[in-house]
Amino acid sequence: MSDTGLIKVGEISGVFGVKGWVKVYSFTDTRENILNYSPWLLKKGSENKSFTIIDGSLQGKAVVAKLEGINDRDQAAGLMGWEIFVTPDQLPKPAQGEYYWSDLIGLKVETTSSVPLGVIDNLLETGANDVVIVKGERERAIPFLQGTIITNIDLQAGKMIVDWDPDF
Repeated sequence: MSDTGLIKVGEISGVFGVKGWVKVYSFTDTRENILNYSPWLLKKGSENKSFTIIDGSLQGKAVVAKLEGINDRDQAAGLMGWEIFVTPDQLPKPAQGEYYWSDLIGLKVETTSSVPLGVIDNLLETGANDVVIVKGERERAIPFLQGTIITNIDLQAGKMIVDWDPDF
């Protein structure tokens, strides 16, 4: 299995109990949504495994899951540190004007006056608003504010247009 086209949604962070349950660090919003995307494609180094989720829930601030074929604490501990991926078709289609971060990474970014700034390297969640990290001749942190700073996103063209001073 190649990472191409896969979306990283979390990782196995620990064990829960003695019957093979795992703790999951989820990147989904809300955290427990990761349980909706079965099967999980797990990857660690060059190793790959696929697991169907049998059960899962939010336990306090942690997400826990029971995976098919993992029946004791030792087996669960063997999955610690594995990254969790899903395929794009496992995710619901975003609403008009909404985007998955994975769809934005790699887009070319240019200003409204066609000055190229670079490409989207990643996004950060800051609490107030998300921030797009653009890498070009230098790195820029641009607030992800659609309609004001982000004026257009064209996934087909692979481009994001921003109302941003190129000297900033």
